[in-house]
Amino acid sequence: MLDTDHYARLGLGEIRDKVMAGHRLSYDDGLRLFACPDITAIGALAHHVRTRLHGDRTYYVVNRQVNYTNICVNGCLFCAFQRERGQQGAFALTPDEMVARVMDDGGVPFSEVHIVGGCHPDLPLEWFEDVIRRIHAARPSIVVKAFTAVEIAHFAKLAGIDTEEVLRRLKAAGLSQLPGGGAEIFAPDVRQRICPRKIDAEAWLRVAGEAHRLGIGTNCTMLFGHLESEADRVDHLCRLRAQQDETGGFTCFIPLPFLTENSLLKLPPERVGQHVGLDRLRTVAVSRLMLDNIAHIKAYWVMMGVKLAQVALHYGANDLDGTIVEEKIGHMAGSDAVQAMTIAQLEDMIRRSGFTPVRRDTHFNPVEEARA
Repeated sequence: MLDTDHYARLGLGEIRDKVMAGHRLSYDDGLRLFACPDITAIGALAHHVRTRLHGDRTYYVVNRQVNYTNICVNGCLFCAFQRERGQQGAFALTPDEMVARVMDDGGVPFSEVHIVGGCHPDLPLEWFEDVIRRIHAARPSIVVKAFTAVEIAHFAKLAGIDTEEVLRRLKAAGLSQLPGGGAEIFAPDVRQRICPRKIDAEAWLRVAGEAHRLGIGTNCTMLFGHLESEADRVDHLCRLRAQQDETGGFTCFIPLPFLTENSLLKLPPERVGQHVGLDRLRTVAVSRLMLDNIAHIKAYWVMMGVKLAQVALHYGANDLDGTIVEEKIGHMAGSDAVQAMTIAQLEDMIRRSGFTPVRRDTHFNPVEEARA
């Protein structure tokens, strides 16, 4: 599948040689990968890198997601989750309700709680510090992965302090990791159209870098399949790679396909037709090939769907996320995936794809080898 002559005929001979030698691909290489008509050839290159890094291991985590509010001041065009205060469907959990969700593990204690929400106009930083402390008091061993860079910037604005001070205070309260949301697409013209009130790319990357320097790891994401071009995707990946070169704290990259069903952002037919699945697989593969300094690529089953996420494991992805338990953002956007997965379901999903399941913690340390 990695035949030299085949890649030469595709115009990818030099890229193949770079991949085999472990050399970095350029921006122009990324464009060529998106332009190549042979998606299986791109997938084979990405799978080679994935295998070199991880063998046949595929990771998952036993986690719970808590969305604390969908009341948000940003009003992003693509977002089906956001509501205004007083609008039908708006919600905001109390600290007691959040702790109750963390305590409700369904008999399978999870190692990580993933907390994200809208940028609520009234919730002060002290509210979030208190929630983290209460979660740790209730479950001392749990890892709190919470708040996107966008939320951190919002907390700072409301408190009248800088984002680094927000991160310091949340870390002192018990925050361990930031999720990677809010990056969307870095291209300024597209960003202005789909999320004009959200912090720009430079601010998002700055907050990520501040977190890394404070010892707070983060994930990173890219929302794709909306108004962006393939060149915008490659630029986004290159900027994440440059940030990783500088501060080194990105744990995992998650390509997030835009779900159109319940969004105000409507797309032309060619963006929602029969080739969407192939585009998602290609984007996973190109991400694996471009992001040579980020160890893990996630096929997020909630957004990709279970079957496509399984295929993505052969296109460069090595992680499926986790049990989740309750997720609102993707499902309100139109995801038809189930709300939760059991450990047995995740392990079966991985094995049926030809890989070995490895239960991990937030930092990708193996917790327990899957049962034979």
